[in-house]
Amino acid sequence: MGNWPALLLAPTLALTNLSVTYALVAPSCAHQSMLAPNAVAAVSLLLCAWMSRAAWRNWVAARSMSREAARDGVTFLALVSCLVGVLSCLAVVMQWFPQWVLSPCAA
Repeated sequence: MGNWPALLLAPTLALTNLSVTYALVAPSCAHQSMLAPNAVAAVSLLLCAWMSRAAWRNWVAARSMSREAARDGVTFLALVSCLVGVLSCLAVVMQWFPQWVLSPCAA
């Protein structure tokens, strides 16, 4: 897997997680169950972590390449992709935290 999923899809997934969990607040309040928002956040976190791990593996592989490849920016791109993926994972966790603390009917 290339670096682009962690670089582009992971932040998009974090924003999608925010939108979908916000849309699920009213049904969660009606059913008095946080199962659906928690499932969406868990799947988003797992996908972001999977993409970040792939970028990290690319970064480790790029570091062991010759200096020619390092000058091409392959190592830098892999590192930035990994860091963006990790930041997206952190964003999903921070979006998930209020679901653990607050009730969906807190209005």
